Amino acid sequence: MDAILDVRHLRKQFSGQQAVDDISFTVSRGSIFGLLGPNGAGKTTLLRMITGIFFPDAGEIRLGGGALDPLRDVRRIGYMPEERGLYKKMRIGEQALYLARLKGLSRDDAQRRAREWFSRLGMDTWWNKKVEELSKGMSQKLQFVTTVMHDPELIILDEPFSGLDPVNANLIKDEIFRLAEAGHTIVFSTHRMEQVEEICDHIILVDRGRKILDGAVGAVRRQYREGLYRITLDREPEAAQQASPAFGRTGGQGRELILRLSPDAGSNEILSHFIAQGLVIEAFQEVLPSLNDIFIRLVEGAPSARAFQPNP
Repeated sequence: MDAILDVRHLRKQFSGQQAVDDISFTVSRGSIFGLLGPNGAGKTTLLRMITGIFFPDAGEIRLGGGALDPLRDVRRIGYMPEERGLYKKMRIGEQALYLARLKGLSRDDAQRRAREWFSRLGMDTWWNKKVEELSKGMSQKLQFVTTVMHDPELIILDEPFSGLDPVNANLIKDEIFRLAEAGHTIVFSTHRMEQVEEICDHIILVDRGRKILDGAVGAVRRQYREGLYRITLDREPEAAQQASPAFGRTGGQGRELILRLSPDAGSNEILSHFIAQGLVIEAFQEVLPSLNDIFIRLVEGAPSARAFQPNP
């Protein structure tokens, strides 16, 4: 799949503080790409350079194969910042039309697309409300609409689920999937790992301005596997039936056991052991670490990006 965004050796400093320190990554067209990191890691600074709000001190940003030109490429990008970028005294419908016109839509196209998006997200009755009357979650939905209305190739969402209740969070998540399926590319910045694991194809993790992880979600989880397996048996095994030099029990209860393999053992040794004990295996699967576990491990340890070698 070809790249829509290519970031090469970006650096940005503020008052002697290195906010972004030699970060490179590539985003494939039509993918959902996760930019992760704790608060203050440099995520927002990185996004503002990609959108042309900040200029990098060093490095290069390429969009669709050519060098990023903020004036020329503004219509190709939709950016939803974490901070609210709405005019409080304006009516919501006028706000949507105004921002769409700034991105090059005619008044008729802006009106049509705004009505379509308002209907899609259950906002039909909001048109004449003022922005200042909206709750945080309602503002977030409006800001999402104004980000995607002009049909941008690259959609950048900074903490898009902030303030949303579970129902509206699912609504926005479904729209993210739909946009990606239609060929749009999503760059999704957050520190909420459970959302990333569910939504993203590929992730990078930044901490203290540096990239410390880069890979496909499945490959990252396999890279940090810990030799844990969950097995469900037809009956609860006796202690003697569980004893083996190939593995040790670390959790589970009743018929379900969580086992950790010895470094020199293979998973088939678990199966062979219990079959030899006369037990029937009903389910067996590897337990991979969550992205949240990996995130905590890497941020607390803060190894360099070179320490991670994703599987091909």
